[in-house]
Amino acid sequence: MQRIELEHAKGHLPELVEQAVSGEEVVITKDDQPLVKLVAVSAPERQRQFGSAKGLITIGADFDAPLPEFAEYQ
Repeated sequence: MQRIELEHAKGHLPELVEQAVSGEEVVITKDDQPLVKLVAVSAPERQRQFGSAKGLITIGADFDAPLPEFAEYQ
């Protein structure tokens, strides 16, 4: 985490934003007191699209057939 004074941050904002985007937390201080924390915003999760796997999955015709291992229990 990098701490930087407000007066210095005013002239270096683009560099500080790049640091935040690369994953580093940047804390801007005033009179040695934390004022603002710059962190990257995570990308929003993609919404699920219903039916996107249509045609990709097939179920065998014998899916519901009894298993030979369980014949004695039937």
